[in-house]
Amino acid sequence: MARKPKATSNGTARRSEAPAYGIPAVEKAIKLLRHISEGESVANLSHTASALRINRTTLMRLIASLEAGRFIEKKPYGLGYQIGPGLIGVAAQTFLSRDLNQTALPYLITLSEEFGLSTHLGILEGRDVLYLLRQVPHVFRASAVRVGSRLPAHATSMGRIMLAYLPEAQLRALFDGAALEAATEQTVTTIDDLVAETRAARQAGLAWSHSSYEAGVDSCAAPIFDHSGLVVAAINITGPESAFSIQGGKRARISEALRRAALNISERLGYVPPAEPRATQRGSTA
Repeated sequence: MARKPKATSNGTARRSEAPAYGIPAVEKAIKLLRHISEGESVANLSHTASALRINRTTLMRLIASLEAGRFIEKKPYGLGYQIGPGLIGVAAQTFLSRDLNQTALPYLITLSEEFGLSTHLGILEGRDVLYLLRQVPHVFRASAVRVGSRLPAHATSMGRIMLAYLPEAQLRALFDGAALEAATEQTVTTIDDLVAETRAARQAGLAWSHSSYEAGVDSCAAPIFDHSGLVVAAINITGPESAFSIQGGKRARISEALRRAALNISERLGYVPPAEPRATQRGSTA
């Protein structure tokens, strides 16, 4: 039997704010986050507990959990809390991912159709690549990587091109104590080899994978930059080793098309490429 709408103080009917199958703890956390986001500092726990109709002990536990996840943080000045970088980061990544997908998809489709190969968009999450988009042609040995898959960054072309733009100290810290497992005989398995490969990739502006994740499958990846010049994602084109043959210039055409697509996506995210230095004119004086 359906619930009857509750009557408000002015006599008009309204439905209960709580969903029929809501989880009380989650609902209370949402109420608290909204309360803080609206400028309430929660400096007075008793007042906040009363305002939100949450038990004071429960409120303290919610604050501790949200603070541990960096969804809220203590104010740098004064008492109370403010929204933390954890929640801001989740929101920013969500909007970025949507914008990335919408911007990148037409280019992935074009690349896939032009060369008859699979194309992907991914972001770096820790030591993994999270795949956000996938465009697959109807050909033999098309990519089996699904959207939402996580692959080891050190073993993939997209992973290595994104790692290439990390400072070396940060790259080494990221893999400190981690085993670089071999997916194939071609996978790099030491941090020194990974540093060397990422340096080369950054210098070239592209990262190549020759059976480093799956035997017989090659790929090439290019970085995606945001408006601030930071690498926020990568795209790649992948397929059987024979598709990247140097003969006939196909490999060069793939490299150029991928580089151009990545730059176009980056520019639509607000990226402005650095100006190339002017060549010194003959006969000019310093």
